[in-house]
Amino acid sequence: PVDTLSVRGAFIILNCSAYCEPSPKIEWKKDGTFLNLVSDDRRQLLPDGSLLINGVVHSKHNKPDEGYYQCVATVESLGTIVSRTAKLTVAGLPRFTSQPESTSVYRGNSVILNCEVNADLVPFVRWEQDRQPLFLDDRVFTLPSGTLIISNVTDGDGGLYRCVIESGGSPKYSDEAELKVLPDPEVPLNLVFLRQPSPLTKVTGQSAVFPCVTAGFPTPVIRWMKNKEEFTIESSERFLLLAGGSLEISDITEDDAGTYACIVYNGNETIEAQADLTVQAPPEFLKQPANIYAHESMDIVFECEVTGKPTPTVKWNKNGDMVIPSDYFKIVKEHNLQVLGLVKSDEGFYQCIAENDVGNAQAGAQLIILEHAPATTGPLPSAPRDVVASLVSTRFIKLTWRTPASDPHGDNLTYTVFYTKEGINRERVENTNRPGEMQVTIQNLMPETVYVFRVVAQNKHGPGESSVPLKVATQPEVQLPGPAPNIRAYANSPTSITVTWDTPLSGNGEIQNYKLYYMEKGTDNEQDVDVGGHSYTINGLKKYTEYSFRVVAYNKHGPGVSTQDVVVQTLSDVPSAAPQNLSLEVRNSKSIMIHWQPPPAGTQNGQITGYKIRYRKASRKSEVTESIGGTQLFQLIEGLERGTEYSFRVSALTSNGTGPATDWISAETFESDLDETRVPEVPSSLHVRPLVTSIVVSWTPPENQNIVVRGYAIGYGIGSPHAQTIKVDYKQRYYTIENLDPSSHYVITLKAFNNVGEGIPLYESAVTRPHTDTSEVDLFVINAPYTPVPDPSPMMPPVGVQASILSHDTIRITWADNSLPKNQKITDARYYTVRWKTNIPANTKYKTANTTTLSYLVTSLKPNTLYEFSVMVTKGRRSSTWSMTAHGTTFELVPTSPPKDVTVVSKEGKPRTIIVNWQPPSEANGKITGYIIYYSTDVNAEIHDWVIEPVVGNRLTHQIQELTLDTPYYFKIQARNSKGMGPMSEAVQFRTPKGKVSSLGSAGKGSRPLDIGPDYKPPMSGSNSPHGSPTSPLDSNMLLVIIVSVGVITIVIVVIVAVFCTRRTTSHQKKKRAACKSVNGSHKYKGNSKDVKPPDLWIHHERLELKPIDKSPDPNPIMTDTPIPRNSQDITPVDNSMDSNIHQRRNSYRGHESEDSMSTLAGRRGMRPKMMMPFDSQPPQQSVRNTPSTDTMPASSSQTCCADHQDPESATASYLANAQEEDSGQSLPTAHVRPSHPLKSFAVPAVPPTGSTYDPALPSTPLLTQQASNHPVHSVKTASIGTLGRTRPPMPVVVPSAPDVQETTRMLEDSESNYEPDELTKEMAHLEGLMKDLNAITTA
Repeated sequence: PVDTLSVRGAFIILNCSAYCEPSPKIEWKKDGTFLNLVSDDRRQLLPDGSLLINGVVHSKHNKPDEGYYQCVATVESLGTIVSRTAKLTVAGLPRFTSQPESTSVYRGNSVILNCEVNADLVPFVRWEQDRQPLFLDDRVFTLPSGTLIISNVTDGDGGLYRCVIESGGSPKYSDEAELKVLPDPEVPLNLVFLRQPSPLTKVTGQSAVFPCVTAGFPTPVIRWMKNKEEFTIESSERFLLLAGGSLEISDITEDDAGTYACIVYNGNETIEAQADLTVQAPPEFLKQPANIYAHESMDIVFECEVTGKPTPTVKWNKNGDMVIPSDYFKIVKEHNLQVLGLVKSDEGFYQCIAENDVGNAQAGAQLIILEHAPATTGPLPSAPRDVVASLVSTRFIKLTWRTPASDPHGDNLTYTVFYTKEGINRERVENTNRPGEMQVTIQNLMPETVYVFRVVAQNKHGPGESSVPLKVATQPEVQLPGPAPNIRAYANSPTSITVTWDTPLSGNGEIQNYKLYYMEKGTDNEQDVDVGGHSYTINGLKKYTEYSFRVVAYNKHGPGVSTQDVVVQTLSDVPSAAPQNLSLEVRNSKSIMIHWQPPPAGTQNGQITGYKIRYRKASRKSEVTESIGGTQLFQLIEGLERGTEYSFRVSALTSNGTGPATDWISAETFESDLDETRVPEVPSSLHVRPLVTSIVVSWTPPENQNIVVRGYAIGYGIGSPHAQTIKVDYKQRYYTIENLDPSSHYVITLKAFNNVGEGIPLYESAVTRPHTDTSEVDLFVINAPYTPVPDPSPMMPPVGVQASILSHDTIRITWADNSLPKNQKITDARYYTVRWKTNIPANTKYKTANTTTLSYLVTSLKPNTLYEFSVMVTKGRRSSTWSMTAHGTTFELVPTSPPKDVTVVSKEGKPRTIIVNWQPPSEANGKITGYIIYYSTDVNAEIHDWVIEPVVGNRLTHQIQELTLDTPYYFKIQARNSKGMGPMSEAVQFRTPKGKVSSLGSAGKGSRPLDIGPDYKPPMSGSNSPHGSPTSPLDSNMLLVIIVSVGVITIVIVVIVAVFCTRRTTSHQKKKRAACKSVNGSHKYKGNSKDVKPPDLWIHHERLELKPIDKSPDPNPIMTDTPIPRNSQDITPVDNSMDSNIHQRRNSYRGHESEDSMSTLAGRRGMRPKMMMPFDSQPPQQSVRNTPSTDTMPASSSQTCCADHQDPESATASYLANAQEEDSGQSLPTAHVRPSHPLKSFAVPAVPPTGSTYDPALPSTPLLTQQASNHPVHSVKTASIGTLGRTRPPMPVVVPSAPDVQETTRMLEDSESNYEPDELTKEMAHLEGLMKDLNAITTA
């Protein structure tokens, strides 16, 4: 019979046909109870066995016919079978759950008219339009609920609609609803769903309709997707797209299950709805039971394999009655029926009945017990003798016996053992394995049970006599506890789990305690804890980690059976560690790429849901910007400012919050982006490695890293590189050219290219190996302790190894692994070994490190050092060879050691000139761009009080001239590179030789006192000057008179000066200074070229100063006062014939304009010009311009020094600049004059020394060389200074020049002459004239 739907009052036939000889007896069951059809007037049995029900009865309270029917067929001598169960459903009374309502619809749109009834009434529903039956098609159709859908409405669809239920009896009509059709709207209407698809559950073979009814203008287009993939409805006849967009699926199969999405689009907007289709299948047999023929005492199995959705349940019937599982009837392998120890009564029909929510099915087979064949004529064996149980256990017994007396040898006898439980008449049988064997082991017995055994011998004629029955009791089993039921575990927190269980069901004696075993999943370290109750909470576990738990109960006999493992995971928490291997890669002037690795596996404490990146400018505590990204391990931060240092930190996120952040690490965006106005330069190297049919090409990028490289073009061919061209990415450093001919000569070319074009090619040639050479992979061992020997079948080495330089001591190595899937996700236990070394010194050993990711951060490297890197992969016992090498040079760092081997020697023949020699620092950390020599007579003086000498970086020796004789000097040297200044060397002491006092002609050999008071005035004559010579008493008296007179006049002038000055310089500091000092300079700076000789009279302005220039970031001021005793009178004479050259140089002084030069005072009073050297703030390429050059040059092209004097309040600076390096068009910083008293001090000329010529053999810095001139022209002067790329217009500075003194030239030309009395008289007269001029200047 099949499931049937009927209506009240109808008649129904439930089919049933059974065939057999003799004919079977047919009966019917309803709801499991036999029907008495003899006395039933409405139900009757038809001749073929079908059941007829007349006038189905059905009311609200009386439903006698509705139910489950089953047909039973019986043959007395054989047995009974039952049919499947059929369900009879009677439709209820006609009633509507919803009725149609009047509505209006735009032409071309769709409309829905509701008429919903119970599911069992749906087949009886039809629609009428204007009281006429409505014909349905794919434009006008009903849903399974009865609802009417009209798509693409036309004017003819207007009218009155109603639905009708015809379920027997008079029809039932719904309310009428009017449908009005409106013309097209002129404005677009929003898309809306009138009916969306809803979830459906269907049985295979049925049909399903997913409605997708929308309204809107313009008329939308509808398409369908299944499981988020497009599918073409035309691909199957079972799929039909109804008008308006609804989807109909007929003859449903299990493959149709899934999620269906309806996507509606009308050009303006898109809307979407989806629903699931669940497909169920009634039970179906994959294997049906087969008839079995067997003898008594045998064991048999009926097989039954079934499928269905939901999974069916299986039960077995024997002769129409359900089989109850027992010791002899067992369900094995889920659905099979096993019968042990057959007896005659087991004969009959066995049926496998499968059932699930949507149906049931049955399949049967017959069991026939065979009689033993009659024995043939001949002697049969007698009973086996001495049957004993030689081994008795709880679950098995071993029997042994001797041969029957009738057959003492018994070689051809086989034996059968029959056994049964005492009191049970169902014997089971066990046969020996081979003839002559006289023992057997009976398994699967019950403990502490009495069994009866007998043995029968059998020969070729048949079975003989049975032995006497033997009773044996199995051993009692120690009753240990069974497994504790209902073991459950749940997490309380990220570090604790509670486990609960119940008391075991079995057990001989009460439970004494429990032992709870637990271990972290994936490990084999099981821990246990004793528990008295039925629950326990374990604390201190790892966060977000899976643990397995099992419980063992103990009684007086010991431990029982363990429970199954239950696995539970601790709760997640915020990560307890920061992400690893954070690295920064500056992409360009406005973006930085950040890379990192997740926190270590044991510290993630949950599923990482994203990463939080925080960054700010590093220059100050600026605002922190936050960026939250996904789970990718990199982020490009864009929109940064150019040339700015930024700090970054990253923290991991879980659903619980944010974990700890990494330390701040910084990187600076490029000042400007790379150049792409020209093609790249030639790659710096190209290497080829030929194999049989391929050549591995590797290269290094162009040395000039300032030009953009977009990629590399590799050309190759036999004899010519132009046959084939391959382009690869700019990051790539190697390529394997495949599919080449063996033993062929290939020419290979490599060019870097960018958007401008291709650069200069690099050529290389290679001959591929012959066919006989099979060593495609070179196996070699470098530095054996670190290199695992590869197996005969090594793994593929990592490829694409790249080195990204991150800082002066860190390089990031990345690679790919071709033996991984395309997504490069590592799922096995492989690890990678990274090794690196530098070739300086040549015997450096490799260092190695292991990692389980595809990148590694190599730290603690030396700055400015070229390293080579390679990677190998290891998995179990298999390792690859080392990959191709990648190279990277770490960034520079400031020198970390001072120049070494500093020595000072005196120059032969020139006791006041010394030569300083040194060697570069051992840890230069970059190219040395310059050195600074510091020297002082006081080793304990502040460093800013030492004199400094700059030297270019390629020199390792330097001359210092004009030192004071017989004076100890201390020297220190400091190196610098592009990153800044290094440490200073230890002070080296050197004492200048003693000089000899000679005649006036040997001036310059003497020395001056170290401490000269601040009120010291130079003498008016050479007598007391350091270069004076002994004179007659008359000369001395005359000079004394002159000195006293000048002194009185000077005092008067000083008083006048005091009236005009707003402040006076204190003399406290001056008393501590040596004679060669500035009034209050910030640093003495010794010019490194010959300076212009000052004129005889010096008028200087205290507030002549330069505009401020960028200060050096060096915390120590570079220039300061230096109390160095220097004989300021030793001035190198310069021939007047060079004067014309000096006039032509814009940095030289013209004539007496050199009066505003500090060199005058330095020459007269041992004062040094104040020089500010902004070393650290300069780019390396500007260092020559911004620091005094130490190159040897003739006096005519020398640098000049413009400087001034100042009070303590106004520290000013003077600069040296190389005239040859200045552009003629460059605007220069200028001196500014602030009004003050124009006369602060003056000096008279002294006699210059002889023989103090300039030796250009070594770079030297003679003291400010004076240049006399006979051109007392007033002129506007500008200070010439190399600045940091800024230009300023010159500011004129008018300096009053002193009246011309004709004698000056004579004095300079004749340094050996003595003053006669007449000359002194002239000098006095001349000085009086000078004083008048001075008075005129001061009163003005």
